[in-house]
Amino acid sequence: MSSTPHPFDDEPLLAGITVLDISQGVAGPYCGLLLRQQGARVIKIEPPAGDWSRQMGRSRDGQTAISVACNAGKHSVVLDTRAPEGRAALQALALRADVVLQNFRPGVAARMGADPVQLAAGNPRLVYVSISGYGSEGPMAGLPALDTTMQAYGGLMHANRDPATGQPRRIGLLLADLATALYAAQCATAALLRAARTGRGRHLELSMLQVCAALQSYLVIEGALFPGAEASAFNAPTGLFPVADGMLYLSMLDDAMFARLCKTMGFDDWLQDPALRSSAGRLPQAQHLSARLAQALLHQPLAHWERLFKDNDILFGRVRHPFELLDDPQSAHLFQRTPGHCAWPGLPLPRLPGQTHATDAQALVPPALGEHTQAVLREFGLR
Repeated sequence: MSSTPHPFDDEPLLAGITVLDISQGVAGPYCGLLLRQQGARVIKIEPPAGDWSRQMGRSRDGQTAISVACNAGKHSVVLDTRAPEGRAALQALALRADVVLQNFRPGVAARMGADPVQLAAGNPRLVYVSISGYGSEGPMAGLPALDTTMQAYGGLMHANRDPATGQPRRIGLLLADLATALYAAQCATAALLRAARTGRGRHLELSMLQVCAALQSYLVIEGALFPGAEASAFNAPTGLFPVADGMLYLSMLDDAMFARLCKTMGFDDWLQDPALRSSAGRLPQAQHLSARLAQALLHQPLAHWERLFKDNDILFGRVRHPFELLDDPQSAHLFQRTPGHCAWPGLPLPRLPGQTHATDAQALVPPALGEHTQAVLREFGLR
């Protein structure tokens, strides 16, 4: 009995695409990493001192966690674009690239020899991606930006404010950077599709401020619908609750789920109260509802509540450390190990979401500074 052939193949989606990544830090490099994990060849241009992500945090053998997470699988080429020969080499590489990616303040890339108009004149199919903090126009356009400053200026810290004190708080990961990279990668692949169909490239301009606004669209809309009212939970009781041996987050999706919670917890009086039968009625009493639920949850461990909430179809999530993902039966398969290195063992790198096959081992290797300079320049006839 013959098996039916699978209608899809596992060839990397961007096989044959060359990306010239001259960006540094996180937003641009992580965009390049996403394209690399989809099969593109990514040539990472670094200055003689290296991408400054190599100095972000604790360093080991010329790498940091951020430099590995944003640059694995790329070919590192060192060029001094302050010198004429460095700029000329960069321009020669761009002539044969499908994508050029940069994340400098407006005008910096042009001084490096990577002006988008000039490069497109010699390579009309080129997709050129510019990422900046505030955009190319406006009173803030020339200012430098980091994830932290954009979380503050873009409203993310306010959205993450402490519920008890109202104090704005930084989100504990580089959300503005990483989200910008995701938008940039999506725009780049869309532009590559257009270039394949029409033969015409595109200059794509994204700013971290623009991304912060996009991430908070429903908050901005809520402010327009209800002026002066701060955003609140959509339902109650919802929040973070301590239990006997840890913490969990409980969410109410709708009125039916609230009724199931009442039965599970034995809160029959809540079921009988007409004011609590709708979300609109529960929200004014959210503090009282949460306090009573918190008191009840304290007396049993996580395993007890997880079993009950699972059996009764109530939304919950155990609060865990990111490291726990590596050993969890639900999430351990989401990681691949980088090949071993003389300075460290294989490192866990999350698989690209949506990718059905294992990433090629070479796409997981973090490059040493300038490791591929001579080989790439010879390949392009520049040595």
